[in-house]
Amino acid sequence: MKINAAGLLLCTFLAGCGGGSAPFGEDETTTEEDTSTDGSIENEGRPPGTSEPQPNNSIFRREAEDEEGNGFARNISYDAENDTFTVDNLPFDGGEDTPYIRGAAVGQLSGYAVYEAVDQYPDSQNGEPINQARHRAIYGISESGNTEFAIVRTGAYVNYGFGGFLYERNGGVTLPTSGQALYEGRGAGLRDFKGRGGLEYTTSSVQVAIDFDDFNADTGRYEGAVTGIMFDRRIYDLDGTEITGDVLARINESNDSSLTAIPTAVFTVSTNSLDANGELLGSVSSRFTNNSGDGVEYETGTYYGILSGDNAQELVGIIVTEHSRDPSADTTRETTGFTIYRAPAGATE
Repeated sequence: MKINAAGLLLCTFLAGCGGGSAPFGEDETTTEEDTSTDGSIENEGRPPGTSEPQPNNSIFRREAEDEEGNGFARNISYDAENDTFTVDNLPFDGGEDTPYIRGAAVGQLSGYAVYEAVDQYPDSQNGEPINQARHRAIYGISESGNTEFAIVRTGAYVNYGFGGFLYERNGGVTLPTSGQALYEGRGAGLRDFKGRGGLEYTTSSVQVAIDFDDFNADTGRYEGAVTGIMFDRRIYDLDGTEITGDVLARINESNDSSLTAIPTAVFTVSTNSLDANGELLGSVSSRFTNNSGDGVEYETGTYYGILSGDNAQELVGIIVTEHSRDPSADTTRETTGFTIYRAPAGATE
């Protein structure tokens, strides 16, 4: 496999220390995609992970590995005592004894923790510094601790490069058998590119609604319908400066449009989007209208998620979208993670 590096920057040598126990259940699950007929979502797009998911058990999912470098991040662990983050299987992100540390310029996004790998690592024989690829990680854990996610992207390659995402439910879920539910909260993500190097942060609001009444069970193994949106989307450079306006200016000039905000990403309502184990999977897209009044497709992608808790009180997930409307890159990818919640009974604004 050959992935061209975009070039590494010379920086001051940084050293870290730490370790910790893995929050993600790779040791307890396989990495084979489930092909059973136990009521799970039967879709080739579901990420690998837990081979026999059940509603009463934990479920772990990770990005599928491919020849472009996706899904290579493994053995992710968080050391709460030292507030460090460890990732295995990514080249030039520091040695095994050098975890990611809390971001200096950007330490959190939407309440989720941000970590960065060291810029240089010493030659093991003579101590000479070796430039490392740029890596950033976002880690989110829910208020209950029952759900969590992690995203790691590189941004140091001409194409996407090596990275990955993971999301997990710790414990089980009790799905409602009727009614509907609304989940709301914030998301945070990373943007990387094909056709150029670079890495950017994103924040957003996420709303997901589930109809537990439909689709009817006698039409197949459909446990419910899902819709949702990702909106109020902002983009930041690695120093934390908002660059949403700059991105919109490029898109408007290239597409004869007058956007004042990143388009809202909308979930597509379809069958097989929620299964009996509380897993969600479906497609997402967004559009805008140009100055001629024509509808223009902005992005397409996939959402993934897992419900957790009594009465399915919380939802963890990942949204991955791609578009080619920004002329600064061949393709722009945004990977957003979220842990969002259903308001308890009797809650008011």
